[in-house]
Amino acid sequence: MGATRLHVLDCGAMSCDLTWLLLKAGTTIRSRGDRDLPAPWTPCPTHAVLVETPDGLLLWDTSCPRDWEARWKPTGLQEFFPYDRVEEEQYLDRRLGQLGVAPEDLRYVVLSHLHFDHAGNVRQFAGTGARLVCNDKEKEFAFGFDGPFTGAHLKADYEGLDFATVSGDTEILPGVTLVEAPGHTPGTMAMRVDLPETGTMIFTSDAVYLGESFGPPAVPAAIVADLGAWYASVEKIRDLAARTDATVVFGHDAGQLRSLRRSPEAYYS
Repeated sequence: MGATRLHVLDCGAMSCDLTWLLLKAGTTIRSRGDRDLPAPWTPCPTHAVLVETPDGLLLWDTSCPRDWEARWKPTGLQEFFPYDRVEEEQYLDRRLGQLGVAPEDLRYVVLSHLHFDHAGNVRQFAGTGARLVCNDKEKEFAFGFDGPFTGAHLKADYEGLDFATVSGDTEILPGVTLVEAPGHTPGTMAMRVDLPETGTMIFTSDAVYLGESFGPPAVPAAIVADLGAWYASVEKIRDLAARTDATVVFGHDAGQLRSLRRSPEAYYS
């Protein structure tokens, strides 16, 4: 395997009330039954990232599952985040197949955090030889609460799987660094990838949902476990981006995703 290359995998989109992604005064969160009322509903895209390095393949996040409606029904999440803007070729397994990548080809599957729209397909990689990785504080929280789910953590996605953990900022492969960015969840991570031609790219996951969230000033979303930690993480990412002249890719920004080079037609090198 030669120089590092990066593939952005567009996995379609959920739909949701914009207020989930961007808190603004005077707005009220609505379910899909009320989606035609004044609060705006918007696409909430979901993506994964495949990084090819000389030392192996890494998959960042696993998007939403095909059986989302049934799996999410006990939580009610299907009413607020229906995964209803996706074509067959956009499901994660199809995206990997378009690149000729099988689960057993991966060295690492890294979860930015264990919410339902990021860990939804992680079971596809169990027993394949790929090492599943998340932040240590994320694992402690996600496996430690009572009951089958809390908020957007759904144990049906990940319970019983063996996760290795990292703590702090960790270079996991040459040029690929996991950046601790808590606040959205206790162990949310961003990912920094240093590419020979493109330069540095930072994938924020849900540490920053949208370009509009990034600011400045930073604008939080409705799902934040620790607001103080969230603000600190946004500023950490902002500082890192400034120091490295990075392209910052946000977690659920539909307009930005459309502007990126996307797999399988194009990639970053």
